[in-house]
Amino acid sequence: MNATSKRELDARVLLIAPPASYRIAAYASAAERLDIELIVASSGEHSLVTAVATGLQIDFSQPDLALRTIEAAHRHSPFCAVIASEDATVELASRAAEVLQLPHNSPLSARIASRKDLAREAQAAAGLNVPEFRVVDLHGPPDWSRFPCVIKPLALSGSRGVMRADDAAELEGRRAQLLQLFANNVGLPYPTQALVESFIPGQEVALEGMLVEGVLEVLAIFDKPEPLNGPYFEETYYVTPSRLAEETQAAVAATAQDVCLAYGLRTGPIHAEFRVNDDGVWPLELAARTIGGDCARLLQFGAGHGLEDIVLARALDIPLAYVGDGAAGGVLMIPIEKTGVLRRVEGVLDAQKVPYVEDVFIAAREGHELIALPDGSSYLGFVFARAPDSATVEAALREAHARLNIVIAPMWRIQFA
Repeated sequence: MNATSKRELDARVLLIAPPASYRIAAYASAAERLDIELIVASSGEHSLVTAVATGLQIDFSQPDLALRTIEAAHRHSPFCAVIASEDATVELASRAAEVLQLPHNSPLSARIASRKDLAREAQAAAGLNVPEFRVVDLHGPPDWSRFPCVIKPLALSGSRGVMRADDAAELEGRRAQLLQLFANNVGLPYPTQALVESFIPGQEVALEGMLVEGVLEVLAIFDKPEPLNGPYFEETYYVTPSRLAEETQAAVAATAQDVCLAYGLRTGPIHAEFRVNDDGVWPLELAARTIGGDCARLLQFGAGHGLEDIVLARALDIPLAYVGDGAAGGVLMIPIEKTGVLRRVEGVLDAQKVPYVEDVFIAAREGHELIALPDGSSYLGFVFARAPDSATVEAALREAHARLNIVIAPMWRIQFA
């Protein structure tokens, strides 16, 4: 079925997204290209949703009420598919699609993909490479004796709150940091527990794919050329195609398929991260959503189609070929190196002049409060590059980064008696 015939059937897709999600605009643009009506279910009386798409107001804190609202909207004008924008909405989207009898992942599989502890349990049960791990109570000394280790929140994303500890004293300090993170951000999920696991050495890679009736189609494997050894794990460089050996890439893809089976995922996009070392491929995380940040711009599939086009087309069974342009691509997620107030970013024009750099996008504005890891969850901006090969892409991104000078002033808070 082509896009025109779908338009004749009034194809409507429900996207469930937080009100400030950067993915909303990308999905709205893709829907327009494919002649699909996109309805965005989100929260907030003054949501940003209505600026780019038709909105359906729901309350994320009351999922059962949100489901009734979605059901009522469906009875008035049926949806053809339900999509989640990010981890926080994956389970609700699966429940909504289940109630509306549309293709979906089971709510249990969605919950496993969104919870780091449940994910590790599923991986271990499937016989995959899994480090020693344990859920600990943040209100007492962690019961852990194997180092180095990593402590992480159960359900946050973007490396937020993920920290390495090399001994018991350092782990105790990391526990205190996590408690403070939750205290400063009331409403984050599972504020009293964390996952502790043995540190996995090795080369880190990421995989982007689509599940169709349980079978994984790999769209891209990304190298992460910057070592990620802690103490925090801020991702910076993504480069594709991977320069790993073909057999290693095949092993990564096979492991991703095994993780999907272990979770019970059968349909929709997945973004996965792995470590590769002499003992094989080790899954870190696998999420039932697309790649984070603004990184989806890396993946172009011909005729002006991007990753969101692929997700929508697959959800509606619209044929859309995965045809790349043959070039290598990469993104630098510009890290926030310290907490403070952004004064200015110097050298943007110089960075844009680096050969093969396509765009330098600064997301934060002057005067914006910046929060570094492990407390923060965002990036200063992005640098995109395309070149004939991955090595040239990486070199261009590094040169562009070197030309940027980010001026951050200390942040002073006034306390009144």
